[in-house]
Amino acid sequence: MRGALLLPLAALAAGCGPQAEASRGTAPSALSHDGVETRLLDGDLVNFHVAMSGGAEAGDVIAYAECAAAQYALIRGYGFARHVRTQLDESAGNWRADAVYTISPALPEGLRTIDAEVTVQNCGLNGIPTV
Repeated sequence: MRGALLLPLAALAAGCGPQAEASRGTAPSALSHDGVETRLLDGDLVNFHVAMSGGAEAGDVIAYAECAAAQYALIRGYGFARHVRTQLDESAGNWRADAVYTISPALPEGLRTIDAEVTVQNCGLNGIPTV
């Protein structure tokens, strides 16, 4: 993948999320959420491919993947997810993320855990679609 980037957990924990839209001045309505593909890899391990355009930045596409993971966890009857890794690619203003999360009924160990119900509510408040 041209321009691929593997993000370390520390970079993700540094505040890349829906709030980044407001802080950089991009109107959330200008962003285009161009779809999510979901693949169950093994049991509780799930792969999400998301795409965005319309002035999106890395934090936007990461937030979109997180929203998809949170909604997927709820659909499967689980309350939590944990980020494993995200690879980003940007070409001509079009962003793609290849993200992997685990889903679980109980709070998983790790630094990058997601309460699925709270996250899905926040995604709705920030205009980020879910699965």
